[in-house]
Amino acid sequence: MSQFNRIDRREFMQRSVIAGASLGMARADAHGDPLGIGGPVPANDRITVGMIGVGARAQQLMVSILSLSNTEIVAVCDAYKGRVERAVERTRKRARVCRDYKEILADKSIDTVVIATPDHWHATIAIDAVRAGKDVYIEKPMTYAVDEGNAIVSEVSKNNRILQVGSQGMSTRLQQKAREIIASGKLGQITMIRAFFNRNTAGGAWIYPIPPDASPGTVDWEMFLGPAPKRPVDYARFFRWRCYQDYSGGIATDLFVHLVTSIHFMMNAKMPANIVAMGELYRWKESRDVPDTLNAIMEYPEGFTVNLSSTFNNQISSEGGFHILGTKGSLVIGDKLTFYPEVVNEDNRWIVDSWTSDMEDAYYRDSKNRREEMPATREPELIEAQQNYQEIGLDPTDIHFRTFFASVKTRKPPVEDALAGHRAASCAHLINRSAREKRMVSWDFAKENIKA
Repeated sequence: MSQFNRIDRREFMQRSVIAGASLGMARADAHGDPLGIGGPVPANDRITVGMIGVGARAQQLMVSILSLSNTEIVAVCDAYKGRVERAVERTRKRARVCRDYKEILADKSIDTVVIATPDHWHATIAIDAVRAGKDVYIEKPMTYAVDEGNAIVSEVSKNNRILQVGSQGMSTRLQQKAREIIASGKLGQITMIRAFFNRNTAGGAWIYPIPPDASPGTVDWEMFLGPAPKRPVDYARFFRWRCYQDYSGGIATDLFVHLVTSIHFMMNAKMPANIVAMGELYRWKESRDVPDTLNAIMEYPEGFTVNLSSTFNNQISSEGGFHILGTKGSLVIGDKLTFYPEVVNEDNRWIVDSWTSDMEDAYYRDSKNRREEMPATREPELIEAQQNYQEIGLDPTDIHFRTFFASVKTRKPPVEDALAGHRAASCAHLINRSAREKRMVSWDFAKENIKA
């Protein structure tokens, strides 16, 4: 779900209450716009929203939407009745229940849709939505397969629609500050980035509790399957769909997409040229067919390499983060942002000590050598020390939605458009292909597709 600062249940409930209390009320919003898209949503026409898929993450998205003024969730649909009931309750029973997503798309009074279904439905619904004249907020990953990305990009452009992908890390002030520091050259030449997402619980591995009322009367299995391979009813697959390749790309599409989207944003990069990966299923073997441990290396034409790693078997400290390593300094990003200046001193004394005494003496008579290799002999000076930044305020998803609705009203490009979403999701798909086929895979920049 969110970028390292997952909302615990207490905070989620508190925000639900606040969102419910603000429903239908105008609210002055004094927070600035993080990416220059035009500030808070203009306080004129109301934006109507249809929720396509209202599972656990979608319920959190609803809380963010309901916290914003001049937006209203007017319709919901899902393949499980319990979720639908909770979603309607969240809107104070103002949203109507639709049989399926096509009923929402057919409603001309609905301006935008939020697609929060399992991944294998994303492309079909997104393309149908923009063809129906809807603007779209789509949860990451944008696609289930590489080839779907260009199709979505083309349809969004052809139909002049706004589509924003829901990787909200770029809407954090921390990542915006990191982007600013990197662009300033303060880090020097960046050659490597390490990024990780680790968990050590069954829930973290997507083995969620199954509602006790799961039955043919509450679960529409055929609606869930859609374009996926036909199978007998299996409630573990329905409620734990991220564990299965038929509906998800596992770690790569659920977690690495967040990391990659943020790296592309902070580094102003497009896409790696080459990717190699390895993944295994070590622990949670009885409940899935996607790896619980995955490692990938991505090589970017901009001149840096990214190491991605994730395991559901260990979590030393924070759940996830980035190490951005430069020649003049490094950034460590997790729940806070820390800049570490590189204080480098050459030390060749053990080499020079093997020379003749005359050559050693001459080497250290050189003021440049003394300054670089014997810092204690130079005049005192102050150097920049470690700097810390911590973010407080609205949840990043709130900000991400606010910029989306601003784009809907102004028709300005969204902060994470379909092309950015295609590239980030494609990184995940190429990682999975490399791990599966045990070979390096490459990107065709001209075709925006995997290189044949």
